[in-house]
Amino acid sequence: MTGKTHIIGGISASLAYAYFSGSDPLILTGAGIVGALIPDICHGSSKIGRQLPILSKMINLIFGHRSFTHSLLFLVIITFLMNTFLSYETVTAGLIVGMVSHYILDMGTRSGIQLFFPLDFRVRFPLTTKTGSMVENLIFSLLALVSFYYGYHALYFYL
Repeated sequence: MTGKTHIIGGISASLAYAYFSGSDPLILTGAGIVGALIPDICHGSSKIGRQLPILSKMINLIFGHRSFTHSLLFLVIITFLMNTFLSYETVTAGLIVGMVSHYILDMGTRSGIQLFFPLDFRVRFPLTTKTGSMVENLIFSLLALVSFYYGYHALYFYL
Protein backbone atom coordinates (compact mmCIF):
# COMPACT_ATOMS: atom_id res chain seq x y z
CA MET A 1 0.00 0.00 0.00
CA THR A 2 1.07 3.56 -0.57
CA GLY A 3 1.85 6.06 2.18
CA LYS A 4 -1.42 7.93 1.73
CA THR A 5 -3.41 4.73 2.20
CA HIS A 6 -1.46 3.89 5.33
CA ILE A 7 -2.08 7.40 6.67
CA ILE A 8 -5.84 7.25 6.08
CA GLY A 9 -5.83 3.72 7.54
CA GLY A 10 -4.12 5.05 10.68
CA ILE A 11 -6.59 7.93 10.89
CA SER A 12 -9.68 5.76 10.50
CA ALA A 13 -8.44 3.10 12.93
CA SER A 14 -7.45 5.74 15.50
CA LEU A 15 -10.75 7.60 15.28
CA ALA A 16 -12.68 4.34 15.60
CA TYR A 17 -10.57 3.34 18.60
CA ALA A 18 -11.13 6.79 20.16
CA TYR A 19 -14.87 6.44 19.61
CA PHE A 20 -15.07 3.09 21.39
CA SER A 21 -12.48 3.80 24.12
CA GLY A 22 -13.39 7.38 24.96
CA SER A 23 -9.76 8.47 24.46
CA ASP A 24 -8.80 11.91 23.17
CA PRO A 25 -9.28 11.56 19.38
CA LEU A 26 -6.81 14.30 18.44
CA ILE A 27 -3.87 12.83 20.35
CA LEU A 28 -4.80 9.28 19.38
CA THR A 29 -5.07 10.19 15.70
CA GLY A 30 -1.76 12.07 15.64
CA ALA A 31 -0.02 9.08 17.19
CA GLY A 32 -1.97 6.75 14.87
CA ILE A 33 -0.62 8.51 11.80
CA VAL A 34 2.95 8.14 13.07
CA GLY A 35 2.28 4.49 13.96
CA ALA A 36 0.86 3.85 10.49
CA LEU A 37 4.12 5.05 8.93
CA ILE A 38 6.68 3.47 11.30
CA PRO A 39 6.66 -0.08 9.87
CA ASP A 40 7.88 1.19 6.49
CA ILE A 41 11.10 2.52 8.01
CA CYS A 42 12.61 -0.55 6.33
CA HIS A 43 11.85 0.90 2.87
CA GLY A 44 14.06 3.77 1.72
CA SER A 45 11.50 5.35 -0.59
CA SER A 46 8.67 5.34 1.97
CA LYS A 47 7.52 8.58 3.62
CA ILE A 48 9.39 7.78 6.84
CA GLY A 49 12.32 6.18 5.02
CA ARG A 50 12.97 9.42 3.13
CA GLN A 51 12.95 11.35 6.43
CA LEU A 52 15.40 8.96 8.12
CA PRO A 53 17.47 7.59 5.21
CA ILE A 54 20.46 6.28 7.19
CA LEU A 55 18.29 4.42 9.71
CA SER A 56 16.11 3.13 6.89
CA LYS A 57 19.09 1.74 4.96
CA MET A 58 20.52 0.10 8.08
CA ILE A 59 17.22 -1.62 8.94
CA ASN A 60 16.74 -2.73 5.34
CA LEU A 61 20.27 -4.16 5.16
CA ILE A 62 19.78 -6.12 8.38
CA PHE A 63 16.19 -7.28 7.99
CA GLY A 64 14.92 -6.53 4.48
CA HIS A 65 11.48 -5.18 3.61
CA ARG A 66 8.25 -6.22 5.36
CA SER A 67 9.95 -8.52 7.83
CA PHE A 68 10.99 -7.39 11.33
CA THR A 69 9.25 -4.00 11.25
CA HIS A 70 6.04 -5.70 10.08
CA SER A 71 6.04 -8.34 12.81
CA LEU A 72 4.34 -9.02 16.11
CA LEU A 73 7.80 -9.00 17.71
CA PHE A 74 8.36 -5.39 16.58
CA LEU A 75 4.90 -4.45 17.85
CA VAL A 76 5.69 -5.94 21.28
CA ILE A 77 9.07 -4.15 21.42
CA ILE A 78 7.50 -0.78 20.52
CA THR A 79 4.76 -1.32 23.12
CA PHE A 80 7.35 -2.19 25.78
CA LEU A 81 9.50 0.85 24.92
CA MET A 82 6.53 3.19 24.93
CA ASN A 83 5.24 1.87 28.27
CA THR A 84 8.73 2.09 29.77
CA PHE A 85 9.75 5.55 28.58
CA LEU A 86 6.45 7.33 27.93
CA SER A 87 3.64 6.67 30.35
CA TYR A 88 0.98 8.38 28.24
CA GLU A 89 -1.49 5.64 27.33
CA THR A 90 -3.24 7.57 24.56
CA VAL A 91 -0.02 8.08 22.60
CA THR A 92 0.99 4.44 23.03
CA ALA A 93 -2.48 3.25 21.99
CA GLY A 94 -2.39 5.50 18.91
CA LEU A 95 1.01 4.20 17.81
CA ILE A 96 -0.08 0.60 18.24
CA VAL A 97 -3.43 1.11 16.50
CA GLY A 98 -1.65 2.83 13.60
CA MET A 99 0.91 0.04 13.32
CA VAL A 100 -1.79 -2.65 13.38
CA SER A 101 -3.70 -0.81 10.63
CA HIS A 102 -0.48 -0.79 8.59
CA TYR A 103 -0.02 -4.53 9.09
CA ILE A 104 -3.62 -5.27 8.06
CA LEU A 105 -3.35 -3.14 4.93
CA ASP A 106 -0.05 -4.75 3.89
CA MET A 107 -1.53 -8.22 4.41
CA GLY A 108 -3.85 -7.24 1.56
CA THR A 109 -0.93 -7.02 -0.88
CA ARG A 110 0.48 -9.88 -2.90
CA SER A 111 3.79 -9.99 -1.04
CA GLY A 112 2.15 -9.94 2.42
CA ILE A 113 4.18 -9.45 5.60
CA GLN A 114 6.45 -11.56 7.78
CA LEU A 115 4.10 -11.27 10.77
CA PHE A 116 5.79 -14.02 12.77
CA PHE A 117 9.38 -12.85 12.25
CA PRO A 118 11.94 -14.44 12.60
CA LEU A 119 9.99 -17.31 11.03
CA ASP A 120 10.36 -17.13 7.26
CA PHE A 121 6.62 -17.23 6.59
CA ARG A 122 4.60 -14.47 4.96
CA VAL A 123 1.01 -13.74 5.93
CA ARG A 124 -1.45 -12.31 3.44
CA PHE A 125 -5.17 -12.34 2.84
CA PRO A 126 -6.64 -14.77 0.29
CA LEU A 127 -7.64 -11.83 -1.90
CA THR A 128 -4.84 -9.37 -2.52
CA THR A 129 -4.19 -6.28 -4.58
CA LYS A 130 -1.24 -4.56 -6.16
CA THR A 131 0.15 -1.42 -4.52
CA GLY A 132 -1.17 1.70 -6.26
CA SER A 133 -3.95 -0.17 -8.08
CA MET A 134 -7.58 0.81 -8.59
CA VAL A 135 -8.51 -1.55 -5.74
CA GLU A 136 -6.15 0.31 -3.42
CA ASN A 137 -7.84 3.57 -4.44
CA LEU A 138 -11.20 2.01 -3.54
CA ILE A 139 -9.81 0.92 -0.16
CA PHE A 140 -8.51 4.46 0.36
CA SER A 141 -11.96 5.88 -0.40
CA LEU A 142 -13.68 3.47 1.99
CA LEU A 143 -11.21 4.32 4.75
CA ALA A 144 -11.84 8.02 4.11
CA LEU A 145 -15.57 7.43 4.62
CA VAL A 146 -14.85 5.59 7.87
CA SER A 147 -12.64 8.52 8.94
CA PHE A 148 -15.40 11.03 8.22
CA TYR A 149 -17.93 8.96 10.15
CA TYR A 150 -15.80 8.57 13.28
CA GLY A 151 -14.35 12.07 12.88
CA TYR A 152 -17.86 13.49 13.02
CA HIS A 153 -18.48 11.59 16.24
CA ALA A 154 -15.10 12.70 17.60
CA LEU A 155 -16.32 16.30 17.52
CA TYR A 156 -18.57 15.47 20.47
CA PHE A 157 -15.48 14.71 22.55
CA TYR A 158 -14.68 18.41 22.59
CA LEU A 159 -18.22 19.74 23.02
